[in-house]
Amino acid sequence: MTDAIRRRAVRPRLLPGLAFLATLALPALAMAAEVPHLDGRELGPLWVVPFVGVLLSIAVLPLAAPMIWHHHFGKITAGWTLAFLIPFAMRYGLDLTATEVLHTVLLEYIPFIVLLTALFTVAGGVRLKGALVGTPLANTVGLALGTALASLMGTTGASMLLIRPLLRANDQRRYKVHTVVFFIFLVANIGGSLTPLGDPPLFLGFLKGVSFFWPTTHLIAPAAFAAAILLVVYFITDWVLYAREGGTEPLTEEFKEPLAIEGKVNFLLLGAIVGAVLLSGVWHPGGGLDVMGVVLPWESIASQALLLLITGLSLHLTESESRRMNAFSWGPMVEVAKLFAGIFLTMIPALAILRAGTEGSLGAIIAAVNHDGQPVPAAYFWASGILSSFLDNAPTYLVFFNTAGGDAVHLMGEWAPTLTAISAGSVFMGANSYIGNAPNFMVKAIAEERGVKMPSFFGYMAWSCGILVPLFGLITLVFFR
Repeated sequence: MTDAIRRRAVRPRLLPGLAFLATLALPALAMAAEVPHLDGRELGPLWVVPFVGVLLSIAVLPLAAPMIWHHHFGKITAGWTLAFLIPFAMRYGLDLTATEVLHTVLLEYIPFIVLLTALFTVAGGVRLKGALVGTPLANTVGLALGTALASLMGTTGASMLLIRPLLRANDQRRYKVHTVVFFIFLVANIGGSLTPLGDPPLFLGFLKGVSFFWPTTHLIAPAAFAAAILLVVYFITDWVLYAREGGTEPLTEEFKEPLAIEGKVNFLLLGAIVGAVLLSGVWHPGGGLDVMGVVLPWESIASQALLLLITGLSLHLTESESRRMNAFSWGPMVEVAKLFAGIFLTMIPALAILRAGTEGSLGAIIAAVNHDGQPVPAAYFWASGILSSFLDNAPTYLVFFNTAGGDAVHLMGEWAPTLTAISAGSVFMGANSYIGNAPNFMVKAIAEERGVKMPSFFGYMAWSCGILVPLFGLITLVFFR
């Protein structure tokens, strides 16, 4: 196979995953003249049905109709998206529909996909060669390392960097599912709680005035507590299963290679990704590009352009053979692009209702987090956490941040336990479902592509409810009473 052919083999093919978005958006764009505002107080709970439909499709169809889902999940997701957009346009008009679609696609979905594609591409160019053996101790150390790295390079970055080496180390193991599940718990979620780089909710807090190292000092105790318990539970589980397997099989010749790293240039590119993300948070030149009334800030445009450049550099500078040996393909990225396009759009009414506060359909939840005018940290922890398990955890964090007053100085001071609870709930409980945090589904897709039979949507939640929910109850008693 020639170099040119190899390079073509790893080029991204995301257009099929994004095509239906353009189909939905273009008719509305043509009609957009003003910038109307969606008032969540006017929306009843029925508007959330398409979003629930997407979630149930992800949960049920891979089990009930696997072949149909495998070949048509993009069409099914598009169908649920149309089930929201068409009635919404008929009820509220094309102008408001256009504005909401544009806002979601340009300011939320595209930045999300661009960042995820950059991390997926760059991390997929790093290949660890040599004697990787998935013993209980080695796996536990790997999970601990990933948990620590998540706050430095983000949960998505750490997940994309480490999931392939971890899967390769366990290629000869019979029992692998538990390792991927705990990886999602620790690396893809809880590990990202110590800096604004770790997870989007904390980055939003940083933009709202929360000090950069405030999460480090205030979330270190609950994060370390959670990580320590999960690592112990994992080690015991893996040790029992390893013993049941009778140890590993003798190493093949490939596994007897000396340890080495291919694609080292991608470590520099990972650092460049972190810099590009920080740029959008610290550089504010003012103004932006107006697209049908939706303003794209210049810092966001610059950040996304840099991320696309980094993606291209990674593809150009990394040997195609390294990616092939790393089992790199665009399948997981295409799957995430299609599914999350529908999730982001059908989530519009749910987030609008949430932003309406006590006057919206979810007003009872918002009202329950305060008592006699004072915040209840335990209630904030669970309310922000439960909603972050299924909705985007960044806007959920922001809703409860504003519900608690929205003053960063006050929240970092007198009401520090409340801000700690909001931060911990939004980050930790993203692990409760596959869609709670962006890397969860990506890790699942990569694992399945490598032959690991991952639990269904509800099967995964059986793991999270059995392990994480009791852990979060214990965290509540220890830190948020």
